[in-house]
Amino acid sequence: MSLRQRLQQDRILTAPGVYDGLTAAIAEQAGFEALYLSGAAVAYTRLGRPDIGLTSVTEMADTMALIRDRVELPVIIDADTGFGNALNAQRTMRIYERAGANALQVEDQTYPKRCGHLADKSLISAAEMAGKITAMADARASTDTLIIARTDAIAVEGFEAAIERAERYVEAGADALFIEAPRSGEEMARIADRFGTRIPLLANMVEGGATPISSARDLEEAGFSIVIFPGGIVRALARTAVDYYASLGQHGSNRPFSDRMFDFSGLNDLIGTADMLATGKRYDGSGD
Repeated sequence: MSLRQRLQQDRILTAPGVYDGLTAAIAEQAGFEALYLSGAAVAYTRLGRPDIGLTSVTEMADTMALIRDRVELPVIIDADTGFGNALNAQRTMRIYERAGANALQVEDQTYPKRCGHLADKSLISAAEMAGKITAMADARASTDTLIIARTDAIAVEGFEAAIERAERYVEAGADALFIEAPRSGEEMARIADRFGTRIPLLANMVEGGATPISSARDLEEAGFSIVIFPGGIVRALARTAVDYYASLGQHGSNRPFSDRMFDFSGLNDLIGTADMLATGKRYDGSGD
């Protein structure tokens, strides 16, 4: 089933954030139907930097290709602003499609962008953004590759302006809509009332962000079709890493932390080492 077909169902699609092959594999094993490759998560993990537009299109595409080599689930990938103008956005579409992405999320911030839940963002015009969406649609190799149009206008121009921009983006050919950082349940309800029966809506759950945290079930009842938790895994692992390194530094051993980590065999079981070695043995000629 394609991602487009899945979004025609009434049941909400929960896409957890991932940033490499390991997190993608673990999320797949947990039973999720789709994944979200977050630009913020890649910046946090690969660069050790904030989400302020430092991550490049090639770093994202390389990460996407590694994830696609590991899992078969549909992946929604963060395309930021398309990394430039409409021509750059077309190139991003082609690169990401070749890397195995199933949907591209593109936003109307200026380049370089910043996290949607940080202050002092700036926007391109609605007309320029609409042109990017149309250009990306023209460039995609498959109509099954979705374009998710995001507007950050609530924090910059206000809620009504965000709604007006969203209308322009639907008209330009967006396959799904992402109105970033609504500040209350009332704003989320107004978004769903306006667009929920017309186009799939994406909700972004950021721990400590501007939008109240809601469950997937509540968002489904409100009229949203997709919910992403883009950076949750990084925040969870970063907290664990802080505790791990502090424990190792204090004790000079991993023994005090052993109940909070996999041992050698446990991790190999998780990633399927035995199965891979058995598969390799089928091809090495040792059975001839």
